[in-house]
Amino acid sequence: MSAVEVSRTDLTDDLPLYPGLDLDRITLVEGGAALAAAGGALRAAEVIGFDSESKPTFRKGEESTGPHLIQLATDDHAWLFQVANAEVHPLLREILESPTLLKVGFGLGNDRSALKRRLDIVPRNLLDLGEKLRGPGHRGTVGAKVAVAHFFGQRFQKSKKTGTSNWATRRLDERQLRYAANDAHVALRLYQAWRAAHPDA
Repeated sequence: MSAVEVSRTDLTDDLPLYPGLDLDRITLVEGGAALAAAGGALRAAEVIGFDSESKPTFRKGEESTGPHLIQLATDDHAWLFQVANAEVHPLLREILESPTLLKVGFGLGNDRSALKRRLDIVPRNLLDLGEKLRGPGHRGTVGAKVAVAHFFGQRFQKSKKTGTSNWATRRLDERQLRYAANDAHVALRLYQAWRAAHPDA
């Protein structure tokens, strides 16, 4: 059975904190050297974690201009790409449209449409863990917090203040870097844990 059966009541503060990536394993991709390093690491992977962030909208009827940040994670590193930086677009297109490189994440429905609208990128070979882990007969989707509690017995802490911060800003602060990087990286780790537990899934 592949469904993750953890209720919100199991997500207590008593669980140890999920550690996440340190800053030295997070790269905001700027400049040729960082772009080359990111490309090499991502092309060498078979599966990567994927997520995106958008500046929130607060007014009724206001349309999002996101995504503003795209996060791709390998086993030991997270690469963050600011969409305003046109230099990163060719690599993003190559990776996200690759039919052989599996991209895993949570709640990817909005990412598909936003990437098509903003960058004319049509992602291929995506796996939405939120849908995969819920199993038959379960309504809604499983989130990263529930999945981390289930597979790792840890508490995945996500700051609402950081999550709704300005992702379109040119200067991302340390909290934003960690938040964004770990959203993508934890998805990859959870995929690996799920596959280990269900090799025939």
